[in-house]
Amino acid sequence: MNRREGAVRRLLEDAPPSVPPNLHADVVRRGRRMLRRQRAARRLLWLLLFAAAVAFLVWASMARPWVEPPSEVTPPLTGW
Repeated sequence: MNRREGAVRRLLEDAPPSVPPNLHADVVRRGRRMLRRQRAARRLLWLLLFAAAVAFLVWASMARPWVEPPSEVTPPLTGW
């Protein structure tokens, strides 16, 4: 097992880096851009939710759907 471990260590130490040197900067830039987009999308969704709630409250205050509409037909006259 020690011989294998030593061989692997030598391979890892002697191998040239397979990661480009400017990869970290690119990843950080893309990550910041992704976070900015997510934050903007979240704010837009909250704004839409708020606008929908305001629109519903305005509609409900004008239409008053909880109030029974007045009857358009008079009840029959009985017992005269």
